[in-house]
Parts: sequence; C-alpha cells; structure tokens
Amino acid sequence: MDHQSEILSPEVGWILLGLLSLLWIGLGFYWGKKAKGMDGFMLAGRNVGLAFGTATAMATWVTSNTTMLAPQFALELGIWGMLAYSTAAVGLFLFAPLAKRIKQIMPTGYTSGDFIRLRYGSKAWYLFLIISIFYGFTWLISMGMAGGILMNALAGIPYTLGMTIILFVCIVYTVFGGLYAVIGTDFIQSLIIMIGIVVVGGAVLYSIDLDQVYNDLSTDKPMLIDMLLPASIMAIFNNLLFGIGEVFHSNVWWSRAFAIREGIGQKAFTLAGFFWLPVPIAAGFIALTSGTLGVNITSPDMVGPLMAGNILGKSGSIIVFIVFFCSLASSIDSLLAATSDLIVEDIYKRMINPKVGEKTLRRASVIIIVGLGLLAWMVCLPRIGTLASVLFFAGPLVASTIYPIVTGLFWPKATAKGAIWAMLGGSVIGLIAYFFLGWYTGSLIGAAVSIIVTTVFARMNDTQFDWNQLKDA
Repeated sequence: MDHQSEILSPEVGWILLGLLSLLWIGLGFYWGKKAKGMDGFMLAGRNVGLAFGTATAMATWVTSNTTMLAPQFALELGIWGMLAYSTAAVGLFLFAPLAKRIKQIMPTGYTSGDFIRLRYGSKAWYLFLIISIFYGFTWLISMGMAGGILMNALAGIPYTLGMTIILFVCIVYTVFGGLYAVIGTDFIQSLIIMIGIVVVGGAVLYSIDLDQVYNDLSTDKPMLIDMLLPASIMAIFNNLLFGIGEVFHSNVWWSRAFAIREGIGQKAFTLAGFFWLPVPIAAGFIALTSGTLGVNITSPDMVGPLMAGNILGKSGSIIVFIVFFCSLASSIDSLLAATSDLIVEDIYKRMINPKVGEKTLRRASVIIIVGLGLLAWMVCLPRIGTLASVLFFAGPLVASTIYPIVTGLFWPKATAKGAIWAMLGGSVIGLIAYFFLGWYTGSLIGAAVSIIVTTVFARMNDTQFDWNQLKDA
C-alpha cells in the first residue's frame, strides 16, 4: 500500500516503533511475573482494584476504531456520525450494574461462555461461542489493519511491516503475563492516551477558527451539518446497539468483571465510560476541519492520523504516533487474552479435555494466543475493505446477544429456546439488512428481532430459573 504525505520521516517512525515495542514488552514481562496459576494468568488473581480496573476498561475501549473510525464517521456522516460513535460509552455505563451482578451470581466464573452454558444450556452455548469468537476475531483484524494504516499514514512505514510488528509485540507480552500483563500495560496506556487527547484537542482549538469551519462546511459539504440526515440518525441508534452488544457479550469485558475485586466493578466501568466519552468526539471533530485546513484525504479511515499530524506538525506527530500505538496495543492484547480464554476454557477444557491439568491448560493458552495472532496477521495482509466495513459486519451478531444476556442475568423466566432463536434470528435478519439496506441498519434490526423473540418465549414460560446453578461455574 502506498502511503500519502507522511508527517514523520520513516527514520523517526522506526525509532518510535522500536522504543514503544521494547517498552510494552518490558512492562508486560514486569507485570506478568505476578501471573501464578490459571487464575492469575486468565483473571489477574481476581483482585484488580479501582484504578487499574477503570484504566483497563477505558484503555481497552479506546481502540483503533475510536481513534480512526470516529473521524471516518464524521467525514462521511457529519456531526451526527461523530456523535454516533460516542454512544459506545453507553455500553460501558450499562455494563456497570451487570458487572456487579456477574460477580455476585458467578463468583468462580471464568468466561461469558460459562454463563450462557449454565443459564441456557449447550445449544445456546455453541451458538454464542460461534458469535463471540467470530466477533473477537473480526475486531482483532480491524485493529491489525489499523496498526498498518497508522504506521503508513504517519511515518511511511509499509503497511505490512507496521501491522506485523504491533501484532507481534502484543502477542509476546500477552503470552508471558496473561491478564496481569494486559491490565498493567493498559494502566500506563490509558494515562498516555488521556494526556495525548488533551494535547491534540488544545492544538486543534488553537489552530482553527470555528466560524470558518462552519462556513466551509455549509458551502462545500452541507450534508455533514444536516441535523436531519436519515443515514446519520440511523447510524446513532445502530452504533448505540452495536456498542452495547460488543460490551455485553464479549469475554473481554466479562473477564474484567470476574477479575475486578468484589464491590469495585460497577464503579470501575462507570468511571471508564466517563473517561472514554470525550475521546471519539474529539477525534471525530478533527475530521470536520479537513476542508478548512486543505488536507487531502484519499482514504476515509486515514483521516484521523493525517489530520492530527497536519495540525500538530512534525514534533506533535510524535505524540499522535504514541497515542495511536497505545490505543491499538491496549485493545489487541485484551482481545488476544480474552478470546484465547474463551477458546481454552469453553472449547478445549469443557468439550475436549475436561480432566486437563493446569500446566497443560497454560500451554494451550499460549498456543491459542499465538495462533489467533498469526491467523489475524494472515487475514490482514491483503487489507480487506475499510475498518468500518470489516468491523460492522459483526454488528448484527453481537446486537442479537444483548437481550438474552440481560434477561438471563435478571429475569428468571428467560428461556433457552428464546435465547437460541433470538441470537439466530437477530443475526440472520440483521445481516440481511446489513447487505440490502446498509451497514447502519444491521445492529438496529438484529437487536430489535432479538428483543421480540426473547420476550415472547419468556412470556410463555411458567418456570423460574434457580440462580444457584450459576455459582459452580
């Protein structure tokens, strides 16, 4: 892939990439020394406090999608598109009480799959695993692609090399330290991201005339400030439900609910939502200034790094490079750890080898982490589509899991048949909408179908689920 007008020289880019890679590997090894046993490796000893719990949730959610898709949304859908991405904070806010509930009813749980298996049975569990692992892998691919795009756009580092290095770095320290290493590095990454966002935001406001930006948009691209643009309005609700589905079903967040200390989870996720909320708004606003500043954007998913680099200049671009690298690493490592846990715990241990010992289980985790990274690398090589098209394909699937999970946690009348048909029907009909109506409808329709189906089956059910069945995960 040919780069366009890189802001940093390739030499500076390679130096930054090398230093950041060594830093995260070193920090990962440092914190990873605490990972004793599978509870330590998979769940950081189940004793994560408020500061680290908040930081890991916030940093994990500041993904390549936040820093690169939010500007793309603004560039293509305008003000509503920018705000649409910020609705993903609602997923963290709403998961906060769920995290408290999860810790109460499943004190020894390991994965989101454990909950589905015990609450709804094996058939729903199989379907859920397909959806969750597919989504996790899709998210991993989108971030691998973003790594290559970032390195190329800012420093002219070839897409393939940039993508390869960031995946390799995250694999190395995740393999060594598991969730301890992930949460430890997330803490530092979250601090860097917050400082970087403040610097970038201040530079943007200092460099532009807001009245001029509005006038330029009114003249050249009036649709971007049209408050009644149908596609943008639908994108708000679609992204809201997609974000909720991403958080509610994903083992990335369930593993943190299990890992965070009793009584801390609800506070940690609520604070993480507040810290995360301004990030996509700030990132998206930058894209709306591209016309005023005369920056030529040839690929919509490059708009974020290119605009930030142009506004801040070469020295400021170093900050941008570091912030974007942190946002990528903080999510890639989390996905590698959480998805491997789901495969190892739910598939290998539960289905294949129930009597497996702890050492063998640890080796299996290492193999799966490496395998996931290698497979993602292979899929990322040809750079398929844009970040939005890759990620939102999984939207209807994850949105279909929202209501079965919520009702499964709080409504004793929710049924296995309702969960199965809700996830299956929501996924299929949502994907049909995705292809025939537009990507901004898939999650919305998938969630709506899921809600209706789950509710109908629950209303017809006269039995009550015994919550004590969840305690022996």
